[in-house]
Amino acid sequence: MSNGLLDAPPSPHAPPRGRKRWLRWVIAIGVTVVLLIAGVTVGVIVKLTGNLKHDDVTAEDLGATRPPKVAGTAMNVLIVGSDQRDGKNAKYGRRIAGERTDTIMLAHVSSKRDNAMVVSFPRDSLVQLPACRAKTGLTGQQPHLGMINESFNSGGIACTWKTIETLTHIHIDHFVKVDFTGFKSMVDAVGGVEICLPEAVDDKKALLKLAAGRQTVNGEQALGYVRARYSLGDGSDIGRIQRQQMFIASMVKKVMSGETLTNPAKLFGFLDAGTKAVTTDPGLTPSVMKDLAVSLQGLNAGQIRFITTPWHYSLTQPGRVEWVQPQAGKLFQIVSKDESVQGVKGGQTKVSRSKMQIELRNGTYRSGLGTQVAAALEQRGYHITKIGDTPRKPYAKTTVFYGPNGETGVPTLTKDLLVSKTKLVAGAQTSRLVLVLGDDWKGTKPLATNDTESLKGFDATHDTCAS
Repeated sequence: MSNGLLDAPPSPHAPPRGRKRWLRWVIAIGVTVVLLIAGVTVGVIVKLTGNLKHDDVTAEDLGATRPPKVAGTAMNVLIVGSDQRDGKNAKYGRRIAGERTDTIMLAHVSSKRDNAMVVSFPRDSLVQLPACRAKTGLTGQQPHLGMINESFNSGGIACTWKTIETLTHIHIDHFVKVDFTGFKSMVDAVGGVEICLPEAVDDKKALLKLAAGRQTVNGEQALGYVRARYSLGDGSDIGRIQRQQMFIASMVKKVMSGETLTNPAKLFGFLDAGTKAVTTDPGLTPSVMKDLAVSLQGLNAGQIRFITTPWHYSLTQPGRVEWVQPQAGKLFQIVSKDESVQGVKGGQTKVSRSKMQIELRNGTYRSGLGTQVAAALEQRGYHITKIGDTPRKPYAKTTVFYGPNGETGVPTLTKDLLVSKTKLVAGAQTSRLVLVLGDDWKGTKPLATNDTESLKGFDATHDTCAS
C-alpha cells in the first residue's frame, strides 16, 4: 500500500514455506480453462487433441467402493501439477528424479452448465490417506495420517484420484496432469494478462521490476509475478496462492473475452501452448471435450468461482494445514450433489472477505505478530497485501485505517476482531484497509460454525485492483 495512510517501512518477510509451487499452480488452472471453460473453441479442441498425452487409471486402482456419480451430466475433473524436471522442464530447478505434485485441484462443471468451480486443496493438508496399490516404479501407499501430496509420490495420479475421492466423497470423472513448460507462451498467446500492484516492485531474485497500479504483463513478467516471494504479499504459501488465484481469474477473464475469442490466431496459440503440457486419462476423448465445449458456450466469467478448501494451521504439527469442519464437508457436499455455492446461507458479511485487501502493520514489540495475524485472516478469506511495521512503537490501540473508498469494508473486518477502533484518512485514494496491531491486540473472534462465506470464494470477474 502507498504510504498515503501510514508512513512505515516494511519489515522483513517471514521465511516462505515449501518449494516453488507458483508455476505448477498457475498452469493447472490455465489448463482447466483450456479444457473445461473455453466453450467456443470446439473445433480447435478437436484439432489440438494430438498434443495430449494419456495415462490409464483403472477400476482396480480406484477400488470397489467409490462415491456414486451424481445424476445428470455434471463433470468433476481432478487437476494436478507435476514438478517433473527432465527434458524441457530441466531449466525450472535442480533436476530431481521422478515426479511430485504440490498442486491438487478439482474442477466441477454443473449439469446445467450454468456454473463452474475450481476447488484448491492446500498441499500441506494433513489428512487420512487411503491404501493404494503399487505400480511400476511406484511403491504404493499404506493407510496413514500424512500430507495430501504424498499420494502422488507413492502411487501416481491413480492414488491421488483415490485419495481425493476418499476424503471428499466426490466422484471424479477425469484427470488432467500438467507440467510447467507452457506458462509463458500461454500468457503471451493471449496478449498478456492484467494485474494490479499496490506499490512498485523491484525484486532481483524474481527478476521482476514493475510499476505500481493496473498493468498488463507479458509471459516473462508473469513468471516473475507469480514466483515472487519476498517483495509481494506476506511471504506465506496461502498468500501466494491467493495472488495466483487472482492472476488466473484475470487470465480466465481475458481468455473468455471477445478480444481473445474473436481472434483465431491468439486463441489457437493459447490452446496449443496449454494442450502441449497436458496428460489426461484415455476417457477424456475428443468427443467428450467437444460435447463439453458445446454445452459451455453460454457460460460467462462471472459464473466461474475459485475456492480454497476451508483450512487452519495444525496445532499439533506446525506448518501443516488441517481442514475446518463443518465448512469443508459442506463444500464437498455441494460439489458431490451438484449444487451451487451461490445458494449457501449463514454467516455472510456485507462486503465479502475475499474481495478485501488488508495491509498489516505491527505496532508492538511482539516479534512475528504480523505473520500470525496474517494467517488468521487468510484462513477467513482475506487477502493480505503486505506485512510491515509502524514508524513508532509501541502503538497502544489496534486501529483500522481506511479511506473513503474502503469504508464499506470496515464493518466486515472489525466484526472479526476482538478489539479495534477505526480511523478515516480522508485523502487516501485506495479501498485497501490498513490494520495496525496495537498492544491491546487480543486476536480474532472464533469462527462461527454457520460462517460459510469462505465457500463462496470469488469469481473470474474479480478485480485485482482494489484502488
